Amino acid sequence: MDAQMVMQELEALGKERTKKMYISSGAHEPVFGVATGQMKPIAKKIKKDQELAEKLYATGNYDAMYFAGIIADPKAMTEEDFERWIDDAYFFMLSDYVVAVTLAETDIAQRVSDKWINSGEELKMSAGWSCYCWLLGNRKDEEFDTDKLLKLLDQAKETIHDSPERTKASMNNFISTVAISYVPLHEKAVEVAKEVGPVEIKRENKKNSILNASESIQKEVDRGKIGFKRKYVRC
Repeated sequence: MDAQMVMQELEALGKERTKKMYISSGAHEPVFGVATGQMKPIAKKIKKDQELAEKLYATGNYDAMYFAGIIADPKAMTEEDFERWIDDAYFFMLSDYVVAVTLAETDIAQRVSDKWINSGEELKMSAGWSCYCWLLGNRKDEEFDTDKLLKLLDQAKETIHDSPERTKASMNNFISTVAISYVPLHEKAVEVAKEVGPVEIKRENKKNSILNASESIQKEVDRGKIGFKRKYVRC
């Protein structure tokens, strides 16, 4: 399939209700409104195709950009490719659920994430923290440096309340993910979550939301999910 054929298939799957939902979350035109589950049959036909993924991502169409992440070949992507992708990721569903997810399947994931976390740019920072969440939820504990994760926990604790809104959400998720998926620092992350307390996220034209890592962690403790690892990062 070429890019034009994929775009036609995606457009045919678009629903106005889904489109409105994406737009309310931050997407802007062009967008078709395709439910992610409906993309799977097309993805099965294509499997991985980095050249096609690049063409689709470059369209600026939200659905095509999301689909690009599904069929991308992360191992074929360089650091420069990821920088280009994050520069074009204009809201969190692209930065955190397309770019960060794709990056999490590479050997350069931590290095790039560290750079983004310290970039001072809201969506880059958010993608960096999110990538660590995807990594922690998938890779074995021994693949991580405990001292490094400790420093990131301290950084999150000290800066979360003064960070940009989307970055706050990803940092809060990082604290929860360390507690749930990285057993060596479970107790420390629980302690950090208590110190951080509720995190208020201001949202444009919407009611502010309150995130609480302690509550999220406790729910997973109650479900016996400590040490949880998912088999795959991408669907």
